[in-house]
Amino acid sequence: MHRDSWYKPPQTGSLGASQINRRDLAREVLVEANTAGRPAGDIGKDIKKIQDNFDLPPGYSFVTQGANKDMAESAGYAMTAITLSIVFIYIVLGSQFNSFIHPAAIMASLPLSLIGVFLALFLFNSTLNLFSIIGIIMLMGLVTKNAILLIDFIKKAMDRGEDRFDAIIAAGKTRLRPILMTTSAMVMGMIPLALGLGEGGEQSAPMAHAVIGGVITSTLLTLVVVPVIFTYLDDLKNFMTRQIRKIMS
Repeated sequence: MHRDSWYKPPQTGSLGASQINRRDLAREVLVEANTAGRPAGDIGKDIKKIQDNFDLPPGYSFVTQGANKDMAESAGYAMTAITLSIVFIYIVLGSQFNSFIHPAAIMASLPLSLIGVFLALFLFNSTLNLFSIIGIIMLMGLVTKNAILLIDFIKKAMDRGEDRFDAIIAAGKTRLRPILMTTSAMVMGMIPLALGLGEGGEQSAPMAHAVIGGVITSTLLTLVVVPVIFTYLDDLKNFMTRQIRKIMS
């Protein structure tokens, strides 16, 4: 066979990739950039909107990597940690109070802290990042202490035969000082971290912002909301007890 019949010299001026990268058995075209002046999460949302407007041919897709992917994975792990912390807190409180209803009044202080978290992040111009989520996880154990002080005092007073309303009033007066003392101590201890002092302090400051806001609002609202919820739950418990006695009799 003649050489010219099978040999074709390369065409001049043709274009081709000098290097072919692959990820997960598929060809990859990597586009990377650093953020400046804006949080990576906000930029990621804008990029997602642009990607949604692309009409890609079959076989092509966008895959997010880098900081946005790490944030999404961290958010999933954080939600798992928050859920497990709530479950463990309820189990411990249920075993300590020998009741499944009264701990629910204490757990009501948890969503009250989120009001202060988002308000503090807004006032301090912080973002909901990994550090602020860690602060929320810390709050799960911190904010319940105020409700525990109240409910424990009320329950012991009622066991001694005192009226429920009088027990609630006495608990508010007696427990107000230790609640304010512990809350003030936590807030003052978090102020240096909230100011972002030292190298890398600005990165971890959102954690302190979340803790300070959540502790303050939960303290103020717990003194009012938790006794009200306890009253309704105690009425529910008494109603269920009467119904069970009627059925048993």
